[in-house]
This record gives sequence, structure tokens and C-alpha cells, in this order.
Amino acid sequence: MDKKKHASHLEAPHTEEQAAAPRAEAAPAEGAERIRELEERLATKEAEAAANWDKFVRERADLENYRKRTQKEKEELLRYGNESLVTELLPIVDSMERALTHANEESLSAVIEGVKMTHGMLVAALKKFGVAAVETEKGTPFDPAFHQAMCQVEDDDLPPNTVAEVFQKGYLLNERLIRPAMVSVTVAPR
Repeated sequence: MDKKKHASHLEAPHTEEQAAAPRAEAAPAEGAERIRELEERLATKEAEAAANWDKFVRERADLENYRKRTQKEKEELLRYGNESLVTELLPIVDSMERALTHANEESLSAVIEGVKMTHGMLVAALKKFGVAAVETEKGTPFDPAFHQAMCQVEDDDLPPNTVAEVFQKGYLLNERLIRPAMVSVTVAPR
């Protein structure tokens, strides 16, 4: 047994320096490999960063192009948005011009009939685009949301705060008031 102890003692390094020597020789090899690994990772990350920067620049350019395109479309919409309405109104203008060209005292009833037909065409064209008249008649309760009072009149036949006369019709566009009806409103007699 002593021989085994003695033999193992001979195989072990004699000093700490001798024990660290194999580790020191392995350290430069491990360090070089670690540096190479880190350089590869850095190169990968740099390529990824470059790709992301390229994506960012492209997306930014796409966004700017989108903004310009939508601005142009908005301007065109504002400029030409009423084209279909105007197209519907032009035949009505033509009818009015024909009626005025043929108007004379002998054809007064024909002119009146032509104007009535033209009025009907105009109302139909406006209705097609969502325009409707505010229903207002004499005796209708006054509603400040749809009526604009131009004056007050005393009237024994109508209750107070009702429409006595309609001076100008009001209109709605897609159920939103675009012009109130101008009316006179009754007040109680004094």
C-alpha cells in the first residue's frame, strides 16, 4: 500500500506553478476561441442591425409616399367631389335655358309647365344625393333645431309658438341640417 501512495505522490505535480501550467496553456486556446465566437456574434448582430436600418429607411419612405398620396387624394376629393352632383344638375340647367329661349307671352302656360317639370327634376336630383326639405307648414310647432324665426306675428287662429308663414324652405343633407327653414312665429295676442 505504501508503494501505491508513493507512486501517486510521484505522479502529482510538485508545485502550484506546475499544476497551473496545463491550465495556462489551455487558456490562450480557449480565449482565442471565445474571441472568435464573439466576433462572429458581433458580425451577425451588425448584419442584423444593417438589415433593420434598411427596413426602417424603406418603411419611412413608404410612409412618406403614403402621406403624399393621401394628401393628393384629399385635394382631388375636395376639388372634384361634387362632380356627380354637377353632372345631375346640368340637364336641369339645359331645361331652364330651353324654357327661357322659348318663353313669350303666347307660350306662358308652356313655360310654367316646363318650369314645374324642371323643378321636379331638380328636387329628384337633390334627393338622389341625400338632400331633403325640412317639412314645415303653417301651423307646425316651431322647432329652433330646424327653423329660424325671422319675425313674430300675432295670430288668433294659431296657438302661440307655431309657424305662421314659411319664407324659405330648410334642407337636410343625409339627415343633418344644412339650412334652417326661415319662418314667422306666432305669439299670443296682447
